[in-house]
Amino acid sequence: MMIDQAPILIIAVPLFAALLLTVAGPLGPRFAYGFLISALAASLLFSLISLGLVMADNQAVHYYLGDWPPPLGIELVIDHLSGLVLVLVSGCALLTAIYSLRTAQQDNPDRLHQYYALFCLLVTGLLGMTATGDVFNLYVLLEIAALSSYGLLARGRGPAYFATFKYLIVGTIGACFYLLGVGYLYIMTGSLNMADLAEILSRPELQESVSVRIGFTLIILGVWIKMALFPLHAWLPNAYSLAGTTTACLIAPLMTKVSVYIMLRVMFTIFSVDYVFDSIAWGQLVIYLASAAAVLGMIAALAQRDLRKMLTYIIVAEIGYMTGGAWVANAAGYTGAVYHILADGLMTLCLFMAVGAVIYRTGQTSMAAMQGIFTRMPITAVVLVIGAGSIIGIPPTCGFFSKYYLIQGAAQAGAWVFLAALLIASLVAAVMFFKMLEIAFFGDPKALEQEATHGHDGHGGHGGHDAQPAVARREAPLSMLIPMVITAASLILLGLYTKEVVIYFIGWSIPAGF
Repeated sequence: MMIDQAPILIIAVPLFAALLLTVAGPLGPRFAYGFLISALAASLLFSLISLGLVMADNQAVHYYLGDWPPPLGIELVIDHLSGLVLVLVSGCALLTAIYSLRTAQQDNPDRLHQYYALFCLLVTGLLGMTATGDVFNLYVLLEIAALSSYGLLARGRGPAYFATFKYLIVGTIGACFYLLGVGYLYIMTGSLNMADLAEILSRPELQESVSVRIGFTLIILGVWIKMALFPLHAWLPNAYSLAGTTTACLIAPLMTKVSVYIMLRVMFTIFSVDYVFDSIAWGQLVIYLASAAAVLGMIAALAQRDLRKMLTYIIVAEIGYMTGGAWVANAAGYTGAVYHILADGLMTLCLFMAVGAVIYRTGQTSMAAMQGIFTRMPITAVVLVIGAGSIIGIPPTCGFFSKYYLIQGAAQAGAWVFLAALLIASLVAAVMFFKMLEIAFFGDPKALEQEATHGHDGHGGHGGHDAQPAVARREAPLSMLIPMVITAASLILLGLYTKEVVIYFIGWSIPAGF
């Protein structure tokens, strides 16, 4: 019976954990931490069980909420693609929760249990968005995730509340666009179930409907705002770079990737390849935007001196990779986009964890914090090298193989601008990380001590009680090292098993018509 209920338990467990954590203050921070780990471990287990059910029969698992069949009732649909993203979200959330033992207490000394409640609520929203088969239910879960992220981001450093307020305004606009688009589709079809919508929208009279076209446009614009596609990205760098260490490690790898997943679902599950690329025919424009995002995002990252702001601009570039892959309109590009959701989720988590560990030990967020990292924190430095290598696209990391499929898709489609953007962005990333690693390997730790003494780091940090020995030859705590090492190893393992991932998971989700 537990196996049969696995799809709903993926979402229900973190949801009820969030409710219980709100009243868990008297039980102390250790209970809150242990309860968080247990809930997310259970959610990961049920995600793996659900993916196993999909793999066993090679067909989607449908779960009817309240035993009401669709289209009247809400259903959860877990197939090869959504099952893979569920494992990514729950796995990254669990690793971040383990990592948070020191950093979350440091950033939230007064209301840790409430912080963890928001943590669980955000994970609930992300998992629900991935599993739902209903477009309005997706909106509800999107807002649950958004409201939770606002609360988490606002507890960051310095003017984080102001950056979060801007994110709130822009995010609300994006959500309104999405909801208006859903309204247009409901008026024309009378249904909110994704599979039912797809069947109704395939009718010839609706293929030419202006209202349907407006609905598609509004939904896609709303999703693009949520995923920070260039030039709708301005809210992201400040909001993510000013967040607390744990918050950044949770939100940066997952929020934008799930939004890209939603874009793919809207394009190829609700609508179709023919409608998106023939009736709408935005492909060329979107490819130009994606190319600009990839190149300008990496160039902006290269110009940063703040480590986390540098990483946030890398996210902007990576969103360009995935968007371009989806819109080149062939199987190789789609494969690269989906594979890059997995790869970039792990790459971003790896880099944010490594940088977070450096900030934890040094109390600084500027590039000066990297001085002599190979001497002071060798394991963290190796993790950083693996994450950087994957972003650049060095084999055997997964970043190489995702770019291989994206470049192949761009070449097959004749999208030479996008192909050039991928190569230029990779070259800029190589320059950026080689510069960072040069400081990390050859830098003088005493220079960092002088930087800290004279207060040259204008951004401050989260140093806390462990930040004082800025040049101490000590690694990050074990609770931070374990998830960092697991994430770095996952980048290599995913790369080594690329063929299996593409054949057994991504291949089953390639839309008809590619």
